[in-house]
Amino acid sequence: MPNRLNDRIAIVFGAGCISDDWGNGNATSVLYAREGAAVACVDRNGRSAERTRDLILAEGGRAIAIEADISSSAAVNDAVRRTVETYGRIDILHNNVGILEIGGPVETDEATWDRVMDINLKGFYLTCRAVLPIMAAQAYGAIVNISSIASNRWLAASSITYYASKAAINQLTQAIAVQYAAQGIRCNAVLPGLMNTPMVVEPYKAIYDSVDEMIARRDALCPTGKMGTAWDVAHASLFLASDEAKYVNGALLPVDGGLSCKSA
Repeated sequence: MPNRLNDRIAIVFGAGCISDDWGNGNATSVLYAREGAAVACVDRNGRSAERTRDLILAEGGRAIAIEADISSSAAVNDAVRRTVETYGRIDILHNNVGILEIGGPVETDEATWDRVMDINLKGFYLTCRAVLPIMAAQAYGAIVNISSIASNRWLAASSITYYASKAAINQLTQAIAVQYAAQGIRCNAVLPGLMNTPMVVEPYKAIYDSVDEMIARRDALCPTGKMGTAWDVAHASLFLASDEAKYVNGALLPVDGGLSCKSA
């Protein structure tokens, strides 16, 4: 079914990609636009936000680029304000921002803990706080948070900050879902499994001898024999953002090829 987001307004935090390849943020932004949404592409790297905007414009879609740090309430509020000034409202809030730091509770210093929590968790709270009043006034809205299956299981390497922040996002998602359901607002989360995206390369360089080894070993952990891609996350997000999911609320949707079904 084409045009599943026809005339919707979406704001995507983390709409860029750290390379010119496809990551979860730019793939989802482009897919939203292909399905009819106008997209505010927000990223802390302004050029990256512009690249995603340009991809959408090149396909005949509607988009703007906004540089903003999700961990700053002033920056988040400004991004939301600029989106409403441009398009009049916000129908979809998509939170894709996240960083990964390797280390357990002893190896992780306090500054790293605070930085990861500010970006991975506090940022989602700030965007929801800014957008929910707009959605409540409209009596309509869909929030899609990108969490991880690392929120509820061990994934090959220790990353205490990532695990803890993603687990908190799940509960944040469900608390918002219940509180705002009667106001026409849905809040769901996508839980990607092992994905082959640019984000995973840098953090894991310290663990594996090469990128090829990393890919091979992570592929082997997946029941399908292959990691997922950014487009797998994008299509799941599209479903949750669309009216096809109008009675889906508070869901934590694994997109992992069955990995979360494995006992080990």
